[in-house]
Amino acid sequence: MNSTIDLSASFKAYDVRGIVGETITFETVRAVGAAFVDVLELGGQTVLVGGDMRPSSPEFSEAFAQGATARGADVVFLGSISTDELYYASGHLNAAGVTFTASHNPAQYNGMKMSRPGAVPVSSESGLAEIRERAEKYLAEGDIPAVAALGSTSSRDVLRDYAAYLRELVDLSDIRPLKVVVDAGNGMAGLTTPAVLGDQYLAALPLEIVPLYFELDGTFPNHPANPLEPENLRDLQRAVVSNGADIGLAFDGDADRCFVIDEKGEPVSPSAITAMVARREIRRAKAAGESEPVIIHNLITSRAVPELVRAEGGRPVRTRVGHSFIKAVMAEEGAVFGGEHSAHYYFREFWNADTGMLAAMHVLAALGEQDAPLSELGREYEPYFSSGELNTRLEDVTAATARVRKEFENDGVTVDEVDGLTFTAEDGSWWFNLRASNTEPFLRLNAEAVNPDTLENLTTAVLGQIRQ
Repeated sequence: MNSTIDLSASFKAYDVRGIVGETITFETVRAVGAAFVDVLELGGQTVLVGGDMRPSSPEFSEAFAQGATARGADVVFLGSISTDELYYASGHLNAAGVTFTASHNPAQYNGMKMSRPGAVPVSSESGLAEIRERAEKYLAEGDIPAVAALGSTSSRDVLRDYAAYLRELVDLSDIRPLKVVVDAGNGMAGLTTPAVLGDQYLAALPLEIVPLYFELDGTFPNHPANPLEPENLRDLQRAVVSNGADIGLAFDGDADRCFVIDEKGEPVSPSAITAMVARREIRRAKAAGESEPVIIHNLITSRAVPELVRAEGGRPVRTRVGHSFIKAVMAEEGAVFGGEHSAHYYFREFWNADTGMLAAMHVLAALGEQDAPLSELGREYEPYFSSGELNTRLEDVTAATARVRKEFENDGVTVDEVDGLTFTAEDGSWWFNLRASNTEPFLRLNAEAVNPDTLENLTTAVLGQIRQ
């Protein structure tokens, strides 16, 4: 019995993440496995269980299975998988599932990402809170009662089928030869890249893969598997230039996000990637008979995204930040594709789920179908200048936001409150968004302008009000 662990410390809005041995343990995971089956009513059904390369993932997979089978679910172990492999398996097999991962978090963390059958996400608003409460009840009682018909366990490897499915969605067989440096960060892309882009299972593609840190190692001996931080891209940037490569790809730990580096070693923004993939998906959907394909983008992506979508004959739909919002709107709108500034990319043909590998394949196709280098191709999708996310730690976020609003809310500026506050100059020369962090005392600023001077003046003025 262990009723002293507060599960609310590890249960977040969209997933579970905690420190191994402290806020996430064998006992808590076993209780969560049982609660997962109870809350989602999965007795007698299949539950898929896999994990990333973190040392605790196999043990936690076994713990979850113990709880799930005690409550009557049949567990299929998927072994070591990327998060988008779980989504593939959940969608293709129409089964609920969980993968043990803490994504880009440091080595001492692990966690769970859960899905209903069909890769439908489980969030705090769609069952995760109830799973936590049920698990806490089991822990407090010190027992998980077993049902009469216990579930079974079996194993299945989905890597080859996952790779084949992605190859069906994007045909890279006829592109020009490309040299591609891939930084897996000792994460799951070290497993999926050879399967999807190499010749491990399928026919060779016109790609020369230069691997960086493909060894699966959840202690992250080379650098954190978090490409959102610029310092974690430096090895890849150097390798692209020194190898004379056409492109570099960096994946996070569970490989559901992908960041792109051009041949000069410069990052290509996730907004530009969103626009690039959106164009391809709109054209494919229109060729299949859709009159106005829908593209989802969150409110922090560049204004270049909705502009391109409209120019291509699609319909852009703007949402709040966060994957549960994106996936929900994807489903509601029947959207063909969605992108976020954080390099999450969602595809209707991938059960509305996010997959870094499929996004990477679209970029490789776009690059390989024409002769220009990526730096030139990327400029087409980045006409504006962006600040990136600027975070300020504050004692009083509300007061700082009020100061900015008082300074900038005037006749020439529109303000909306979809997610934080977004200020937009009516002449189109700039916009910025202020959002308070949900978990930390930070105020986040994202700004964009038509030229560098306007951007610098804007960010200086906004930060001046924030940091008074």
